[in-house]
Amino acid sequence: MSRPRFWDPTGERFGTPTYPWRMVPEGLLTRRQLRARGLCPGRQPVAAQILWRSRLSATPRAAYLYRVELAVPVGEFTPARPRALAAANAARRTCPVCRRDAGYVLPAHLGTCLPCADRAPLAA
Repeated sequence: MSRPRFWDPTGERFGTPTYPWRMVPEGLLTRRQLRARGLCPGRQPVAAQILWRSRLSATPRAAYLYRVELAVPVGEFTPARPRALAAANAARRTCPVCRRDAGYVLPAHLGTCLPCADRAPLAA
């Protein structure tokens, strides 16, 4: 039986220990898997990676893995945090030209709401 394409547990070929899809050793999880357990990576570095081929991309896709024993519990969701998130989202919806809440996140390439972008003179 041949070895899988992305099998590199020592990190010689890819610079980081690399495993193919569904062949990760115990004790390593992705950010999403850590979050499902109420943990986050904290400040630990990436311990390994998963590589796989995607039909959507010519280059291999990657997911980074972290050690479970070094993960820390997710921080408390304080009453101030929802208020801060609401204020940040309101700022993303507020047009800097007309100062109105557009009701949607402003397109980054325009920087204004759509009516203000339509009124702006075209750049030559």
